[in-house]
Amino acid sequence: MLVIAGPCAIEGEAHALAVAGRLAAIAGRLGLRLVYKSSFDKANRSSGSAPRGPGLDEGLRILEKVRSETGLPVLTDVHETAQVAAAAQAVDVLQIPAFLARQTDLLQAAVASGRPVNVKKGQFMAPSDMAQVVAKAAAVLPAGTPVAERLLLCERGTSFGYHDLVVDMRALAEMRALGCPVIFDATHSVQQPGALGGASGGRRDMVPVLARAATAAGIDGLFVETHPDPERALSDAATAWPLDRFEELVAGLQRIDTAVRGAGLIEPGVMALPGLADLARCG
Repeated sequence: MLVIAGPCAIEGEAHALAVAGRLAAIAGRLGLRLVYKSSFDKANRSSGSAPRGPGLDEGLRILEKVRSETGLPVLTDVHETAQVAAAAQAVDVLQIPAFLARQTDLLQAAVASGRPVNVKKGQFMAPSDMAQVVAKAAAVLPAGTPVAERLLLCERGTSFGYHDLVVDMRALAEMRALGCPVIFDATHSVQQPGALGGASGGRRDMVPVLARAATAAGIDGLFVETHPDPERALSDAATAWPLDRFEELVAGLQRIDTAVRGAGLIEPGVMALPGLADLARCG
């Protein structure tokens, strides 16, 4: 099972290297395929005055250093087509934020960059709507390139009234049937968007519950934002998983994944295809 993990936003070089170093050590102990995640710009904060990160140039420099010093692949968001080329040079995986999942030009630019792309399903989208995301991606790939080599589909909850999200576990199976690897975002799925007025709230205590359920349902990877001091995180403080509890959480999910696959309850994933196989390095 692929694991994408790291702080929501980049909080400086020293912080990034420290967190990535600890994650690399955990990846080595558990035999994880781990990708380090952090964003150079949080362009969709609830409040215009909320911290956004170091920006494109400094953020990509830090992520390149994380990659070179830890050996971990790295992932970051892109919000505009103008960011794609530079980001694709610096990181291993590009990510399309949920609010931008239907932005055709952005998605196709990211896919055409040659990097694998993790697309967050919009909170306003049905799982079947991701078929259009797959079609848009396939339209810009070289002839004969399977879309599953470039595209990951990520479930992160669906809007449920005001200030809440729910996760329909059926969505994981529906998106997996589209032929692409499916990632479950365990931390954004417990958000309560805008619930704190100028920031999102959340139910951190529900992260293990949903992560265990999704793993048993059959996923190819897990997304977890983690932080050494979640309450002081610059972004997503209410939902970030404590770094000192990360290994325990993931080790338990590995056991569930092994059990359900060993029992033949879910089909093997498509994560081993060429292209995405490059993400199999451990720290």
